[in-house]
Amino acid sequence: MSAPGTLVVVATPIGNLGDLSPRAVAALKRADVIAAEDTRRTRKLLSALDIPAGGRLVAVHGHNEAEMARRIVDEILCGRTVACVSDAGTPGISDPGSRLVRACIAAGIRVDAVPGPTAAIAALILSGFSTDRFVFEGFLPRKGKDRAARLAALEFEDRPVIVFESPARLGATLDDLAAALGPDRGVAIARELTKIHEEVWRGHLGECAGALPVAARGEVVVVLGPAAPPGPSDDAAVVVALEAELARGLSVKDAAGEVARRLTISRRRAYELAVGLKKGSASADR
Repeated sequence: MSAPGTLVVVATPIGNLGDLSPRAVAALKRADVIAAEDTRRTRKLLSALDIPAGGRLVAVHGHNEAEMARRIVDEILCGRTVACVSDAGTPGISDPGSRLVRACIAAGIRVDAVPGPTAAIAALILSGFSTDRFVFEGFLPRKGKDRAARLAALEFEDRPVIVFESPARLGATLDDLAAALGPDRGVAIARELTKIHEEVWRGHLGECAGALPVAARGEVVVVLGPAAPPGPSDDAAVVVALEAELARGLSVKDAAGEVARRLTISRRRAYELAVGLKKGSASADR
């Protein structure tokens, strides 16, 4: 039986072909099989590099990765070298690849990585926010409780947060972020990174609607600035703010959310105080 081969995870350009490293080119030339998210796009890349595709391309995408992982593990156990690429950037970063890596590790197969371009890191650097610590969220859940929970978790995040979004959903996501995190939260929005029409907009969530192009095109990366540190709000100040919001007719939940955002305190504490106020008011009315 042949000695096992290797899985090589290869980062490819996110727009500028010049970003492909010599090591990545060598890995693509040497591979017996190239597992590609979209074989058509990878074939174009290989053609631009004057690398013959031959019969080496197989499709490994979000819908078939689990099934194809088993087949590729068998190929590697037979001694073949497999290169894994996504449409752009680094496989496994909000793209197919991580399941294949896990399957190979579980089978005792060597996994190598050829690092290179990734839109998340490029956007973070261009954002102007501190890069010492950061959070990568990838794509947010599209709707429902999962989305609401993720947005709520970001409210007091004190590190820059990287979010991927499609152009079609960008406006709605920015509106949701502004509602959940407040209009003063800093943000940088990067699109078409490394390409001719690269653009980075920097400002605050409350300014996005009037400042961004009506129809943004190209892949988009949103980098949220860190939340401001909580201010010294004692319970008395919170109660006064809650009374004002409840007097405006807001529900306990909405009043607590508004006060928590404005005074940068936890929603839970604001809600507890709001419930207490509501109970006290009900008792006084009886």
